Amino acid sequence: MTQVSGIDIQSSAASSAKAGALRYHSGFANQIATEALPGALPQGRNSPQRPAYGLYAELLSGTAFTAPRSENRRTWIYRIRPSAGHAPLKPLDNRLLRTAPLGEAPPPNQLRWRPLPIPEEPTDFLEGLVTFGANGDAAAQTGMAAHVYVANRSMTDRVFCNADGELLLVPQLGRLRLATELGVLEVAPREIAVVPRGIRFRVELPDGPVRGYACENYGAMFRLPELGPIGSNGLANPRDFLVPSAAYEDRDVPCELVVKFQGQLWTAELDHSPLDVVAWHGNLAPYKYDCAHFMAIGTVSFDHPDPSINTVLTSPSDMPGTANVDFVIFPPRWMVAEDTFRPPWYHRNVMSEFMGLIYGTYDAKPEGFVPGGASLHNCMSPHGPDAEAFAQATSAALAPVKLDNTLAFMFESRYVIRPTRHALDVPELQHNYWRCWQGLPKHFTGRL
Repeated sequence: MTQVSGIDIQSSAASSAKAGALRYHSGFANQIATEALPGALPQGRNSPQRPAYGLYAELLSGTAFTAPRSENRRTWIYRIRPSAGHAPLKPLDNRLLRTAPLGEAPPPNQLRWRPLPIPEEPTDFLEGLVTFGANGDAAAQTGMAAHVYVANRSMTDRVFCNADGELLLVPQLGRLRLATELGVLEVAPREIAVVPRGIRFRVELPDGPVRGYACENYGAMFRLPELGPIGSNGLANPRDFLVPSAAYEDRDVPCELVVKFQGQLWTAELDHSPLDVVAWHGNLAPYKYDCAHFMAIGTVSFDHPDPSINTVLTSPSDMPGTANVDFVIFPPRWMVAEDTFRPPWYHRNVMSEFMGLIYGTYDAKPEGFVPGGASLHNCMSPHGPDAEAFAQATSAALAPVKLDNTLAFMFESRYVIRPTRHALDVPELQHNYWRCWQGLPKHFTGRL
């Protein structure tokens, strides 16, 4: 037996059975280390490139990655096959068992979509917004919605005002020109823009058709995450966020005002442009950010770091360290970890993850996840590298490698993201997504 944190650890279930008595570990939420075969538990790291006995490493998170150390609960497990390797789950009769809130339950399966096509008929930004999923309650100002937008024409003599939440825009194809009450922003792929709740704006398309993603944040306004032990520099720096100068329109022409209020769109006709603010001062304004300025921080020793290290913006919830929604990016970066499975590990997470790809290839999904596409892995839905990524990562020479020409992102939320009926019925839904984990073979031999 070994000694960890003052607790005796029995290293072999077989020897325990031979002794004729079960052995237990004592204490609530203590840090325990145990193995049923000698040498099965990695020493000095969590995710080696090739775990002993041909096992798979997988992380089970009970709290958000950034929950305070005193409250953080997680267990690394080393298993014969990843928990993701199963066919789609199917509904089972609940009989009299119910769970709040009542309503149609979202499926627990992993979901992934191909890119939505650019529409053939004339479609502006507002007409091309498609909701893929949402959580929380806009009326209670909690949660978020994940949208995809596709458009081929500018909004003309029409402006939009969202009273339900602020809007984070992530272009994937084509530039957006955002004419707002407080000035004009141009946002290209690789950049993001945030329009606060209640700001009126118009979306113009200077380069033609566009596609991208939008996070509608019902909760606390996005802010920069705390840096903690990182120190005073790193991640997204405040000076790289750009706010527009005042610009106004003096146009006495008919204009439609569209307001989103409590989930319902409302419309009114104006006889002038409402983008007529000539001057302003204060600290509530639209802003943009170039993700190329993000100072990525990662391991220079071993183990793949938690994705929370890549948080650009966060909307906190009432539970410290657990976000209403985080905006996380996976930008170009060096991969240098030694004796480490470098892609994201197999994982079940208490947080729910809606993911998109701006350009390039995502290292955990070299096939099937393409720019403009999306995926949804809800609370405790197991996921991780597909069979091809696993094979490459476990056989690669671990020299320093620049992961370049790639930009993926994630909207991560403490609340389950309920997909819309349209998202579940749209032809772009990849019904065979679950098969990407079926090619993971059994490596277990029972021998070191």
